[in-house]
Amino acid sequence: MNKSKSLRPFFILWSGQALSLVGSAAVQFALVWYLTQKTGSATILATASLVGFLPQVLLGPFAGVLVDRWSRRWTMFLADSGIALATIVLAYLFWTESIQIWHIFVLMFVRSLGQTFHHPAMQASTSLMVPHEHLTRVQGINQMLEGGLGIVSAPLGALLLALLPMQGVLAVDVITALFAVTPLLFIVVPQPEQSAEELATGQKTPYWTQMRQGLAYVWAWPGILFLMLLAMLVNFVLTPVISLQPLLIADHFGGGAWEFGAMQSTFGIGIIVGGLTLGAWGGFKRRIYTSLVGLVGLGIGIGLIGLAPANWFWLAVVGGFVGGGMIAFVNGPVRAILQTAVAPEMQGRVMSLIGSMATAMTPLGLMLAGPLADQFGVRPWFIVAGVATVLVGLSGFFIPALLTVEDGRSTPPNLPERTTDQSAQAT
Repeated sequence: MNKSKSLRPFFILWSGQALSLVGSAAVQFALVWYLTQKTGSATILATASLVGFLPQVLLGPFAGVLVDRWSRRWTMFLADSGIALATIVLAYLFWTESIQIWHIFVLMFVRSLGQTFHHPAMQASTSLMVPHEHLTRVQGINQMLEGGLGIVSAPLGALLLALLPMQGVLAVDVITALFAVTPLLFIVVPQPEQSAEELATGQKTPYWTQMRQGLAYVWAWPGILFLMLLAMLVNFVLTPVISLQPLLIADHFGGGAWEFGAMQSTFGIGIIVGGLTLGAWGGFKRRIYTSLVGLVGLGIGIGLIGLAPANWFWLAVVGGFVGGGMIAFVNGPVRAILQTAVAPEMQGRVMSLIGSMATAMTPLGLMLAGPLADQFGVRPWFIVAGVATVLVGLSGFFIPALLTVEDGRSTPPNLPERTTDQSAQAT
């Protein structure tokens, strides 16, 4: 890719996607709140969460192969359009007052399924649209967006519910989706290089062959394997922290909705500040150092929340701010590493596989943390999770394969060689 190539097409595409995410986050809050008011059932809410991550866990590796096989531009277009169409159907059901709880579950599943295809396609396209030296900064901006969504989604969703009926709220999501879909009709999204064999035969490599190639690519690269293992460990201990946070605030700090909102907002502000810092600084020259330092800082932040005495809620807020800021330092460089070190034609498969394995730790962590928290209280999990995250971060500095992950090859054994003149092939 030409490093002097304009970033304007990418940021036009990114801006439309960002606006769509704002609408989607507000609608997600509105739907969860509707389920809460309508049913008051923890089982219903848990089921909603389950259908929200099942597609990525179960279908992610298979979707990743398709992302690498298909046009990434049209993959994003169809994913966004499919989500918008499902939202229109749900809005109609609300309008005709024929809505059922299972209808909402179906929409949440369709949303998650669309994201299972859209996210790796967007991430894999980024590496071909942005010069590699700017990828960490771009990921810093992405972290700012994610932090901002954490802050604005709840109040924006609540405001929309106060002003509009549910079908009107859903219509807002459809309108913002147009800003994501429309640029894809005009902007060139590069495709990765084709193999010499594919160019010679004019045929795609068979699906299951590409699946095996993707698994072999990861298996033969120790640095990527360790990166995936660290992501799984961190997700395992930290995901329950999010679910247990309301109980910690209510039972330990004696707080209510205001304190819970303050903690959520502070965490989001921390992500924005961390993303802004990463975007301006760019991180260490070797990106993995930035992520490992971020892991240590994240563990310290979570540990502070658990160690804060009942009358020191401010210390927990500080811990939340530190943890949020370090989240940006962890995630941004890792995504940039995958975008630079992994061969472009393999990125859909690798990113989907890592995402699926990390997300699969969510139910396992929750199943273990719930009974332990009931038995020993919520605070110990925060402390243990903080210490474990610090240890994971520190251990990374002693794993040579992980420290040199950015030096990995672009083509693994048994993968057909790529051509040298297709780097800007457009859809």
